[in-house]
Amino acid sequence: MGSIFKQIKGDKAIWAIVALLAIFSFMPVYSAASNLANSGNTNTFSFFVKHFMHLLLGFVIMFGIHKVPYKYFRGLSMIMIPIVFVLLIVTMLQGTTIDGANASRWIQIPIVNMSFQTSTLAAVVLMVYVARYLSKIQDKQVSFKESLLPLWGPVFLILILILPANFSTTAIIFTMVMMLTFIGGYPMKYLLIILGSGLLALTMFILVAKAFPDTMPNRVDTWMSRIENFWNGEDTEADYQIEKAKIAIATGITPLGPGKSVQKNFLPQSSSDFIFAIIIEEYGLFGGVFLMILYLWLLFRIVIVSHKSDTIFGKLLVLAVGLPIVFQALINMAVAVELFPVTGQTLPLISSGGTSIWMTCLAIGIILSVSAKREELKEKEDAEDNPLAVLRETI
Repeated sequence: MGSIFKQIKGDKAIWAIVALLAIFSFMPVYSAASNLANSGNTNTFSFFVKHFMHLLLGFVIMFGIHKVPYKYFRGLSMIMIPIVFVLLIVTMLQGTTIDGANASRWIQIPIVNMSFQTSTLAAVVLMVYVARYLSKIQDKQVSFKESLLPLWGPVFLILILILPANFSTTAIIFTMVMMLTFIGGYPMKYLLIILGSGLLALTMFILVAKAFPDTMPNRVDTWMSRIENFWNGEDTEADYQIEKAKIAIATGITPLGPGKSVQKNFLPQSSSDFIFAIIIEEYGLFGGVFLMILYLWLLFRIVIVSHKSDTIFGKLLVLAVGLPIVFQALINMAVAVELFPVTGQTLPLISSGGTSIWMTCLAIGIILSVSAKREELKEKEDAEDNPLAVLRETI
C-alpha cells in the first residue's frame, strides 16, 4: 500500500477532494438507481457495480494522465483536434432522433458495447488547445486577423458540430473559452467581436432551423420551450422534474436518511441530472452544503496550482480544464433549485454515467500533472539548497 501512495504525485488536497466526492457518490447513486432498476426489471446492485467500474476506470485514467509531463499535452491537443472533428461528425451523422429532435450525442464503442459522449471529450481537448494557443502568443502583439483561423476556427467548428444536439454543452464550452481567453490576456475588443459573432451565428441557426424544420433534426424547439417555461412557469415535462426536485429539496429540511428518498421514484433523471435534489432529500442541507464546500475547495486548489505553475502554459492549462468542472457542478445545483433552466448537465464525479466521470478524471489528471511538475522542481531546489543531500549524491 505504501508503494502505491509513493506513486501518487501532485496536489494531495485535490486527490483527497476527488476521493471524497467518489466515495460520497456511491450511496445517492445506489439509492436513486432503484427507480431505473424497477423500470428496467433489474436489480439496484447492478447499477452500483456499474458506477463502481466507471469510477475505477476514471481513477485509472487520472493516475495514468498525472504521470505524463504536462508539456506533452501541448502537442497532443494539436493531434486530438482533427480526431475530435471526426468523432463529432460521426456522432452527428448517426441521425438519432427523439420525438423528431436531434439526439445524436453518443457513439457506441465496439467490442465493449458501451456508449461514449463525444462532446465531453471535445470540450477537454478544445480547452487544452486554447490554452496552448494563448501561451504561444503571450507577450506578442497579435492582430484579430492572425488569431481568427488558428484560434477561433477550431472553436467554432467544434461548437457547430455539437450545437444541433446539445445547446447547453455548446453554451458552457463557449463561455469557458471566452473566460479563458480573457484570463489569458486576449484583447477585450476582439472578445467582444467574437461574442457578437457567436450570438449572431446562434440567431441565424435558430431562424434557419425554425424556417426549415425538416432539413436537419434539431432541438431548437426544446431549448426555446425550456427557457420560455422557465420564465413563464408553465407546466411541461421539464417543469415536472423541477417540481419533484423542489419537493425533494424541501423535504431536506428534515432529511429522510440514506436510501429513503421518495422523489427518486418520480424523477426520471434521479441518478444523474437531479441527483443533487436526492442528496438533499436524504442527507439534508448538510449534504448539499458539504458538496458545495468540496467543489469550492476544488476551485481554490485549482487556482493555487495554476498560480504556482512554472510556465504560462501550465497556468492556463490548469484553469482551462479545471474551471469547467466547478462551473458544471454549480449549474447542476442551480437547475435543481430552479435558478437555471433544465440543461441536462451532470454533477461531476457524483452523477452516474461513464463519459462524464472519465472526462472529469482526465481533466483532473492533467491538473495533477502540472502540480506534480511543480513538486518535482521544488524537490530539486530543496536538494540543491541542502549540502547534506549534495554530499550523499557525491558519495
